[in-house]
Amino acid sequence: MKFRPDGFLLGLVAAAVLAWLWPAPGATGGALRPEVLTKVGVALLFFLHGLALSFGALRAGILHWRLHLLAQGCVFVLFPLLGLVLHRVLAGHLAEPLRIGLFFLCAAPSTVSSSVAMTAAARGNIAGSVFNATASSLLGIVLTPLWVAAVLGAAGETRPLGPVIWDLIRWLLLPLVAGQMLRPWWGAWLAARKARIGYVDRGVILFLVYTSFCDSFQQGVWSRQGPGSLALVLALSVAVLAAMLGAASAVARLAGLAREDRIALVFCGSKKSLAAGVPMAKLIFGAHPALGMILLPLMVYHTVQLVAGGILARRWGEER
Repeated sequence: MKFRPDGFLLGLVAAAVLAWLWPAPGATGGALRPEVLTKVGVALLFFLHGLALSFGALRAGILHWRLHLLAQGCVFVLFPLLGLVLHRVLAGHLAEPLRIGLFFLCAAPSTVSSSVAMTAAARGNIAGSVFNATASSLLGIVLTPLWVAAVLGAAGETRPLGPVIWDLIRWLLLPLVAGQMLRPWWGAWLAARKARIGYVDRGVILFLVYTSFCDSFQQGVWSRQGPGSLALVLALSVAVLAAMLGAASAVARLAGLAREDRIALVFCGSKKSLAAGVPMAKLIFGAHPALGMILLPLMVYHTVQLVAGGILARRWGEER
């Protein structure tokens, strides 16, 4: 099997390198006007998500209530509790922005596309996976900032909760609802151009990543970090993924779920969304000078979960 590099992952690296080489346009007050364009980009991203969201698929999986409770419990209870422990234990051992980013990773919602794709490849419960991955994105609009405010708000690392919630409603929830309302008319048009729309979706995320790193490089945040911190983030990402894969598997076994439901739970309960996490971070942390570093754990985890998830999906898909 030939190795084919993922274009989006290469794009993430390129965005960070471009921010290092040319940070001025994407920094606060720069020529690209990131204070405005990032919010427009977030709104466009969630409008497209709303257009693509199929409530028919959600209805097909809604009756598996035990699977849903366990999956959302993994994403929004076990994951943040693990992040809270790591946030406390790593105090003084990991740079503060990376420690914040590690907790934000644990509080972020689950991903949609890769969870469903890997569940399908492993011959799991696809309808249940669609329901939980989508429900996680919707619940995350409320639960992620609440977790972040509860753990990090007292230290002044985030904006006040009220303005954050209002921004999330304006730039995430309302565009999502607008897209869903227009789906009967534009949904077929979007489906016919799914590949091209995917480029827009990923392009917006890359722009958000670029502007996030620009401020960090402009203010010299990265100059204070050595390669050891980055290696530790990678090791922690692998450890967090292994812990959550193990926890989700154990929960599924203890609950006596069928094989198809166990597969859906493992994938939905162990993944985190870069597509939702990056715009949420932009709104939650505002113009934090170290936003690029805060996003790094999520970016690294995104890569690790794709590699590990692909291996598991292939293995389980070949079992029968």
